[in-house]
Amino acid sequence: MATERWVLLGLASSRAAWLGELTRWSTSGALPAELVKCISVEELRARLASGRPWSAVLVDTTAPGLDRDLVDAAGRAGAAVLAVRDRRAAPRLDPLAAGVVAVLPANFGRDELLDALELHARPVGRGDGLPPTLAEDAESTAWRGRLVVVCGPGGTGASTLSVALSQGLAGNVRYGGRVALADLALRADQAVLHDATELGPGLQELVEAHRLGAAAPAEVVAGTFAVPARGYRLLLGLRRPSAWSALRPRATTAAIDGLRRAFAVVVADVTGDVEGEAECGSSDVEERNHLARTAVAQADLVLAVGAPGLLGVHALAVLLRALGAAGVSPTRLLPVVNRARRDPRARSQISAALADLAAGATSVAGPVWVRERRVEDTLRDGRALPSSLVHPLTAIVEARLDQLADLAPPLPEPARVPPGALGGWADER
Repeated sequence: MATERWVLLGLASSRAAWLGELTRWSTSGALPAELVKCISVEELRARLASGRPWSAVLVDTTAPGLDRDLVDAAGRAGAAVLAVRDRRAAPRLDPLAAGVVAVLPANFGRDELLDALELHARPVGRGDGLPPTLAEDAESTAWRGRLVVVCGPGGTGASTLSVALSQGLAGNVRYGGRVALADLALRADQAVLHDATELGPGLQELVEAHRLGAAAPAEVVAGTFAVPARGYRLLLGLRRPSAWSALRPRATTAAIDGLRRAFAVVVADVTGDVEGEAECGSSDVEERNHLARTAVAQADLVLAVGAPGLLGVHALAVLLRALGAAGVSPTRLLPVVNRARRDPRARSQISAALADLAAGATSVAGPVWVRERRVEDTLRDGRALPSSLVHPLTAIVEARLDQLADLAPPLPEPARVPPGALGGWADER
């Protein structure tokens, strides 16, 4: 530690005794650390984004603005987040669920802090240096249900097909009735299609519940509405398109993951805009499309819905190329042509045009044909959709999901560990 020290950021109220004690340790040399005190979350975020290397962030659990996104910002800057909890005050969030690496009591000692820093943080050299490279988060092994995304340009009937698919999957006994239809579109239409008489709870409340911690599966289910005629539950979407700006990116990702932990199958009705900063050069556009980008990235299967005709086929080809650029592999991509005619010649021409126009997605499967069905009266009355629309689409999707499950690499066989193969205690050796 002769040429290295801990570079710490501190955020707490002026009356927090631990911050004053930490200041005394750093100025007296009792702790090989440099402490920078922040008076607000905005200052803390600015210092994290400055490019200077930081070892750790010490923040009070009652501090306003402490949430998943702040923890993620610290992680991207290479700083571990240590939460200081005062037992006399109720914390604003569940620290460990939000990504905090350790929780210290308000009366922590110098040795206790050093142990936490040595375990979770990295010292910073006294010369100029770059922030340490962050390792990728280990993939959680917790169980998650299937996620099927249905997206398409406006007017193609993607929202109606997501309703039909949800009804069909809900009728499969292997899912145990745990099927949810989540409206993740910027212009949410499922509330109108289901004649919802209440504005919430919905997507905004679900994201807020995951901003400060992890919502329990029962809490996620309680935020959805039952649709008895069709057997699934509905998560209402945004109340207005501009409400996307209130959704924090990391909390949104955690909310979609929370849905998958609560339901066996989640069918997501998603807007077909998936452009990010790499494609358009705007971080604002990427944040606006974060709902769609996160959904298609996590999806087991993505249904790209288009319409027949000149503009419909062109729009579907553009969507297929955009999904490929967003990282959706061809094996997880299924084109769907809605309101298709029975004419074999017309279908052959559409297939050839898609293969020609979707230059970056030529290896995707051939399109699924869905015939015209007049279901507006059925949707308005809240009745189940006709089986002629539901069953063929559901059968194709279930077959593709089973095929993808078969393509997954098998789990390694357990091996017997001989006694003593894992080493022993130092004194025994």
